Parts: sequence; structure tokens; C-alpha cells
Amino acid sequence: MDVVVNEDSLLSKTDRIILALGEQIVAGKYPPGAALAPESELCEEFQTSRNVIREVMRSLTGKRLIDIKRYRGAFVTPRDQWNFLDTDVLQWSLAQGDKPELIAAMSEIRNLVEPAIARWAAARATAADLMQIEAALNDMVAFAQERQAFNEADVRFHEAVLAAVHNPIMQQLSVVISSLQRAVFERTYMPDANNMPRTLREHQALYDAIRLQHPDEAEQAALAMIASTTRRLQEMP
Repeated sequence: MDVVVNEDSLLSKTDRIILALGEQIVAGKYPPGAALAPESELCEEFQTSRNVIREVMRSLTGKRLIDIKRYRGAFVTPRDQWNFLDTDVLQWSLAQGDKPELIAAMSEIRNLVEPAIARWAAARATAADLMQIEAALNDMVAFAQERQAFNEADVRFHEAVLAAVHNPIMQQLSVVISSLQRAVFERTYMPDANNMPRTLREHQALYDAIRLQHPDEAEQAALAMIASTTRRLQEMP
């Protein structure tokens, strides 16, 4: 059956096709090494132009899900080449059967990096840094019931903590760290009375430890935060 793309969607036509094909690849409709349908067939399937399909192919190539071979077409790359630091790829993969493996991998990376960032921020944060962290925390409180705004504030909170480390090399990792955190936060957002107050308390505890220049407490606050999000990921169907 043809896939009809709704032009009135909040997503653009191009983005909707990227979503559809990306999910199909990650779900195994096109296994590693398999060729995607020819350009003409994709145009017909999604009722769109060749220019749109070519833009979709460029995006999927950037996510390292496919490799374009001249005169032969697009082929799905081996899974170990996929860009799991791309938020979309990570989200699509978490929805599939490899979720436990990815949760464990993400938890390992976060436990390796974020507690150290918290510790250093507590030792180095300036007054200006604290203002940025507090502003993001205040937005999290204000937008606790608005998923997108809350998650954006959550990412800004952690970016501000990373900036407070004042390590230019570490700062280069901000895109990678933020991408990983964004994917986690998108799936673990729970505004209910059992989870949201705990989430806000955990962020408040980290902010307070940084503000009071208590590195040990900041490290423990980061670990507690990671444990909470890992638990929520594990409990999700």
C-alpha cells in the first residue's frame, strides 16, 4: 500500500519520509547490505519528487544508515556503522528489540562522563555559570507539564553544567553529550506525580551541590539522576 505523506503535518514532507525510511531500516525491513527501493519507486511510494527523495538519501547517509554506491543505488550499512549519537537513530533503535543493549551502553557512557562533569563544575563554576544553570532549572519547573519545552530546558541545564567545567576540549563533546541526553530525555519524560517531583529534586540537588562548591555531592547527584533515567528506560515497554 502506498504511503501518503500529510503535508499539513508539523513535520515537513522530507522529514516524514526520513522518519518512515529510517524506522524501516532500523526495524529490519531493509537489513544491512540490502538495497533500498529505486528512486523512482520511492517517489511513487511517497508521492513526492526526486529532489525530495535525494534530500532524504542525503540525510540517511549523514546518519550512516545507508551508503550510496554510484550507478547502483542506496544500500543499508552494517549496524556497527550507524550513528547512534544521532538522536533519531538512537530513538528508532530504542523502539526495537535491541533496547536493553542500548540502555546498558548509554548508561555506561553517561556514568563515565556526567559525574566527572558535575564534579568539575562544582569546583569551577562562576557566578555567570550558576545563573545559566539556575535559569534552565527554573524553566524545567515552569514547563514541567509541557514535554518539548521541558526537555529543551533539561538539555540546556546539562549544557550549562558542561560549560561550567571551562574545559575547551571537553566542550567539543557538548554536541555528542547533548544528543545522547536528548534521546534519553525524550523517552523518559514523565510528568506524573510519581516521577516529575523526583526529577526536579534531582536537578535541584545537582544545582545546589555545584552552587555550594561540593564536588562529592555533585558527583553523587549526577549518579542518582542517571540511575533514575536508566530505571525508567528499563521499565518502558
